[in-house]
Amino acid sequence: MDGSIKPGLAGKGLAKSAGALAGVKVVDLTRVLGGPYCTMILSDHGADVIKVEPPQGDEVRDWGPPFHEGDASYFIGVNRNKRAMAVDLRQPEGQAIILKMLADADVLIENFKPGDMERWGLGYHEVLAKRFPRLVHCRISGFGADGPLGGLPGYDAILQAMTGLMSANGDAITGPLRLGTAIVDMGTGLYSAIGILMALHERTVSGLGQYLDMTLYDCGMALLHPQAANFFLNGKRPMGTGNPHPNLVPYDKYPTRTCDIFIASGNNGQFRKLCEIIGRPDMADDPRFASNADRIVNRDALSENLAAAFAGQDGSELALKLIRGGVPAGPVLPVDQSTTAPHTVHREMVTELDWYRGLGTPIKLSRTPGGTRAAPPRFGEHGPEVLARHGYTETEIADLVTKGVVLQERRR
Repeated sequence: MDGSIKPGLAGKGLAKSAGALAGVKVVDLTRVLGGPYCTMILSDHGADVIKVEPPQGDEVRDWGPPFHEGDASYFIGVNRNKRAMAVDLRQPEGQAIILKMLADADVLIENFKPGDMERWGLGYHEVLAKRFPRLVHCRISGFGADGPLGGLPGYDAILQAMTGLMSANGDAITGPLRLGTAIVDMGTGLYSAIGILMALHERTVSGLGQYLDMTLYDCGMALLHPQAANFFLNGKRPMGTGNPHPNLVPYDKYPTRTCDIFIASGNNGQFRKLCEIIGRPDMADDPRFASNADRIVNRDALSENLAAAFAGQDGSELALKLIRGGVPAGPVLPVDQSTTAPHTVHREMVTELDWYRGLGTPIKLSRTPGGTRAAPPRFGEHGPEVLARHGYTETEIADLVTKGVVLQERRR
């Protein structure tokens, strides 16, 4: 494969249409996770995403092992379907390249430290909004440009700690515990994609772009449910409960003979069905367990009864019997099993193209489905091609490479 974007590739997990965002051009100056995750969502659905990296490259190219031809899985997992080039934005000629690319762009997304774009003559309010009034400019930062923490860098684990997410995870033994996935970074990527699409929709009415001020701090706070809602209503500090839900019982992980299963009973009817399916209808009539409020008070006693009832059973079979009977339940699977599960295959949630293998898009559109069009790009792979499409001659491109404005090998 030559790395170019090929709309309409047919095959399992591959894009079968130009995509719902075909014709949308995105200049992507982001690195690490939140921004690249956002732009992969857009590129999965047809947007032309041009990933512009700094001379040193996106640092997550080094976040391995494992690696494929020098690029880490961390980079590979969030950068498919993009064209890549590398530009030194500290040089005036590099800034000129970005301005030329923005002439017909719909979206600019970046996650530089607040003030960097302004220092390079690329600030939205000072320059871009006047020169490109239809441009949607999305900035992702840790805390925003102002306020008590304005301008400070943001990192997923630190934001999990500062927004309360970490305190709501873990239990009395572990204490506050970081979520295993970078939930703040990825949540910010999702919120940013939503915000960009909102701005593009509004532009169809007003004809104008706008500035999106997206921060990890705000997005981390927005994910704090139901803990914040509970606190606002009862004034009590939420504590980490581990696997159990703070508001529902039974809502926990239980051992069986073969594996752990998770049960998430949300109402009295589901609890009664659970008791009937496991052959313990008497528990549904026990006054200690009559309502969800009663079950919360008697959580330990109920857990002991359920654990005893599950101990000799095959967990996968029991979970399937429960969910088919109307009780939310499922086996607790490791990643190697979840990614090869029959339903994962059926839903095309693993995608493959040549050497590349990754998670598929969860957004399933009936007429304009998205998916994999190209493997993640090598560093600087499309630089000359992108420049040529923006009017640069071969001589000009060679001169930019010689000066180190445009790079095809990472600067170490």
